[in-house]
Amino acid sequence: MKLKKKKKVIIGGYRDLISGLPDALICHILSFLPTKEAASTTVLAKRWKPLLAFVPNLEFDDSFYFHPPMTYKERRKNSEDFMRFVDSVLALKAKAQAPLNRFHVKCEDVVDQYWVLEWIPKVLKRGVLDIDLRIPTSLGYCSRSSFYTLPSNIFVSKTLVKLKIEFEDGVNIYVKGDVSLPKLKILHLDYFQTDTSTFNKLISGCHVLEELVLINLKWNWNYLEPQPCSVIVSVPTLKRLKFCHSETFYEVEDVDEANESVSFSFDNPNLVYLEYSDSMADKYQQVSFDSLVEASLGLRMTPDQIVHVTCSEGFTLEPRDKNNLKNLLMGICNVKILYLSCDTLKVLNDCSETIPGLHHHYTKRCDDEDGCLCKCPDDCGGNVIRNGLLSSPVKVLKILKFGGICDDDEGVETQSEQVKHFLKTMPNLEQMILYYDTPNDQDVMKVCKKLQKLRRVASAKCNVKIISDNLSLSSTMSTKRGGRRYFSNFKNLR
Repeated sequence: MKLKKKKKVIIGGYRDLISGLPDALICHILSFLPTKEAASTTVLAKRWKPLLAFVPNLEFDDSFYFHPPMTYKERRKNSEDFMRFVDSVLALKAKAQAPLNRFHVKCEDVVDQYWVLEWIPKVLKRGVLDIDLRIPTSLGYCSRSSFYTLPSNIFVSKTLVKLKIEFEDGVNIYVKGDVSLPKLKILHLDYFQTDTSTFNKLISGCHVLEELVLINLKWNWNYLEPQPCSVIVSVPTLKRLKFCHSETFYEVEDVDEANESVSFSFDNPNLVYLEYSDSMADKYQQVSFDSLVEASLGLRMTPDQIVHVTCSEGFTLEPRDKNNLKNLLMGICNVKILYLSCDTLKVLNDCSETIPGLHHHYTKRCDDEDGCLCKCPDDCGGNVIRNGLLSSPVKVLKILKFGGICDDDEGVETQSEQVKHFLKTMPNLEQMILYYDTPNDQDVMKVCKKLQKLRRVASAKCNVKIISDNLSLSSTMSTKRGGRRYFSNFKNLR
């Protein structure tokens, strides 16, 4: 269909300015509406009906079909009506051979996920640039209810720029051949299953990727390579990376066991933002984030590591796990803003000698009395080994859910000691924020008093904030005669 410029129409003595607009401009206006509403405009005039096929952006939302609340039978019928409506619009696009820029589907009620997957090849034929599918469970709709395999042609698209897939029942990714997504810049996958070979092909096939979000990844044991398996995330253009497993995911999937047999390599020289929340991998072979500005770490120990820490004499991780953690932390040592979860604090406390920022390398001069800066005077006139945090460039440190996993005062005390260690050894720190997970104001005041008793603080311009359900306390650095730095009284900002 060739879009033509229309003449202005006179209706009842008034000019119909909208109907007089060119078809291309009307299609552009309709592209800003949800597709259901755009389709409703076809009742205005006969010439509007074929225009729906040329709307470049399709946005489908099933909420139009399920309000007000209704019975299960009514919902089931409306769900099928919704899916048939999507079918009809895609059929119009195919008949007109019209291009498609955006295809978004957001569902809140039960739909047939197999039916949804059949839409993907159809929109790929229209040269779609942006696919975003957010699909709830098919439980009760299909006999099979998990890990639907994505069509393989989605991984050889020459037009895709943005791809976001979120199926509540999960999707399976398996590609026999090569992956080639030459224009893909944004990739979001939430709850998916794959093998390490396909994963590596997927990442290496995205040559211009800038944003990668991988949530709730489950390794497919049926296709895993001989152990140990190796996973490589190396994209020179990548700027933002989120690799996370949600807390609820751990309860239903055996993620920890899978991680114990998979090693990771991260080599992303232009990455500026990192969010990593997972149990410790079997091995971090390489971690390199040279341009990192902001990072959020949510590390947790595997069940085997927890048993070892609990039963070992020194209550610490095995040397192998300590070195593995060190490799990960060394890769982010240039970060400027750092978020740490309460789980991460516990991991760091169980291997305190390998805390990040370790720019120091042991040499023969370390044994000399005055030969190396790794030794510094303590408060009692002796010498202590200088921690690697003394060269850390971190300026902002945020600790999330402080006290969140502590069952008693001893657990809070342990986390408090870790916080004090950061304050005593990080010279470039300008702000530390503790998000204290407690409704009890007295708990907050106890931590404040502990920090005020610090005899030495590394940074001369550090500000500390403690934020709880009821309080928001702040204290700035002061200097006494003799140069000793300490925190002044905490003030409530609320």
